[in-house]
Amino acid sequence: MGKIEIIQGDITKQAVDAIVNAANCSLLGGGGVDGAIHRAAGPELLAECRTLHGCETGKAKITKGYRLPAKHVIHTPGPVWHGGGRGEDELLASCYRSCLELAAANGCKTVDFPSISTGVYHFPLDRASRIAVREIDAFLKEHPEIERVRMVCFDGRTKASYEEALSEL
Repeated sequence: MGKIEIIQGDITKQAVDAIVNAANCSLLGGGGVDGAIHRAAGPELLAECRTLHGCETGKAKITKGYRLPAKHVIHTPGPVWHGGGRGEDELLASCYRSCLELAAANGCKTVDFPSISTGVYHFPLDRASRIAVREIDAFLKEHPEIERVRMVCFDGRTKASYEEALSEL
């Protein structure tokens, strides 16, 4: 479990192999974490994202980090919460798995995630944090090449939820 860490901070300031962008399906920027990452990375990120032709919810695509301290950005569109009856849990779990598969395939040893779908997509935070830590933990058990995964939480409430979920593993 020491390979999973929970911190509070700004994901755009993290010097890691890859940060994850909680993107929309267009991959062309948006609000929240997505907009912050695009602004910090510079226009080259948007130019590369245009060549990717979007991404399905629950899948992921990788780009360079450009002006970010992170070498790569892994973009994943999380599910919009509709009450839990439209496969939201599995789609969110798939986001984490897809990102980690891309990270491993691209030699990334350190990966930082935001809290996917818990902002404007309204996924319940406690539910999302349990799914995230469960999927990350399961992946790391099978992939020792990834040395550390951090949840970079925007605020104290989010951090506390992820810390609680991690303590329940």
